[in-house]
Amino acid sequence: MPATLTALLCIGLNLGTRTQVQSGTLPKPRLGSKSGSVIPQGKPVTLWCEWTLGAQEYGLYKKGSQEPWIKNTSLELKNSALFFISSMTQQHAGLHRCYYRVPFGLSEGSEPLELVVTGIYSKPSLSALPSPVVNSGGSVTLQCGSQLGFDRFILTKEGGDKHSWTQDSQKDSSGQFQALFPVDPVTPSHGWSFRCYGCYWNQPQVWSEPSDPLELHISGSLPKPKLQAQPGSVIPWRSPVTLWCEGTLEAQQYYVFREGSPAFSETKMSPGPRNKAMFFIPSMKEDDAGRYHCYYHSTEGWSELSDALELVVTGVYSRPSLSALFGPVVTSGGNMTLKCVSWEQFDRFILTKEGGDKLCWTLNSQRGPSGQVHALFTVSPVIPRQRWMFRCYGCYNTNTQVWSKPSDVMEPLMSGAAETISTSQNSSEPKTGSQPQDYTVGNLIQMGLAGLALVAFGILLFQAHYSQGRTQDAASI
Repeated sequence: MPATLTALLCIGLNLGTRTQVQSGTLPKPRLGSKSGSVIPQGKPVTLWCEWTLGAQEYGLYKKGSQEPWIKNTSLELKNSALFFISSMTQQHAGLHRCYYRVPFGLSEGSEPLELVVTGIYSKPSLSALPSPVVNSGGSVTLQCGSQLGFDRFILTKEGGDKHSWTQDSQKDSSGQFQALFPVDPVTPSHGWSFRCYGCYWNQPQVWSEPSDPLELHISGSLPKPKLQAQPGSVIPWRSPVTLWCEGTLEAQQYYVFREGSPAFSETKMSPGPRNKAMFFIPSMKEDDAGRYHCYYHSTEGWSELSDALELVVTGVYSRPSLSALFGPVVTSGGNMTLKCVSWEQFDRFILTKEGGDKLCWTLNSQRGPSGQVHALFTVSPVIPRQRWMFRCYGCYNTNTQVWSKPSDVMEPLMSGAAETISTSQNSSEPKTGSQPQDYTVGNLIQMGLAGLALVAFGILLFQAHYSQGRTQDAASI
């Protein structure tokens, strides 16, 4: 009975297959990959082709090929076949289909399987705008960029719920090619780790190396930390700067990053709770300039994002010149117009006031008839109780945190010599017992000069009297 049942089943299957062949519709097989469809260059990959009723021959086609790329034959009926690629290369990338052959004919091709090879070009960069710390339910824009002229960028989300997005590239003002990917909503129920790749139109299945991973963090309810720079936020080129992120005693990890770029993103872990962490930049350069944030993590969760700290590097371009438009002397409480000018075609000029109450003004440049660019800064009111020392810098719109060398210092004078001296002493020197000694020395110098003048006057009188006597003696002779 079992043998008879088996024979009847075989007859039924053969009759069903013959009927499908006669109508020209042999069922298409299924094609899949055991290693996924995105394969790093040089890695092995195994493909499978399956048809439930069984066949003695299976073949694998790549789009654009007339002949089967790989054949798998057997004397017995098999409901699947494996195709093994020992080392993934550019030649293996593309759209693939498989088929099977039975005594009654050839099946349709399977649905296409796209195989992608990665690691052919250098990796792009991936960053979050404005930052990788996002409010729950909020949105963020991910920017994938490269100096290579990729036609497309691909963003992939890693983890259990894998997704991918593709965008055509755009060339920005700096010459970099980039694509922007909006991501929302960002919720705590999912992991948010991303990478991106670049590719060209003529080989859409040949990708670059993956970018460094970018992980989004959900902003927590812990107090936001404070981010500071020492010795300051305006740093000369190739000088060191230290960033301090100060949180709570419960903080265990600190993170700092620069907006719009993954080039500076660091994590500090401490064996025990600490309320601050240090991040050191040993040599400040153009790539280090920008807006920085920090945040921290503890057993209670994530903190809010710190306020932005803008780091500026100076000394990259030649120095402009700074002068007072109507002369360096100004009346107390009056206005002053300062002119910053340069032959370099800066888009902006920045005027800084040095001293205890540091101030900063920024103006767009104007082109003069001589070809120089300049900006006019009006400062008011100028009062004696402050010391007024100014410098100016130039920068371009493409990177507003990269400044020129500073101009020479310009220090205006208050009208009236006594007022000028008094203003200078009150703003630069503390009131100590050494000041009376300074006035005594000045008085002694003045008395000495007066004595010398009297001696000189006496000598002149003596010479005049002596010359008159000689004249009278000569007349008497």
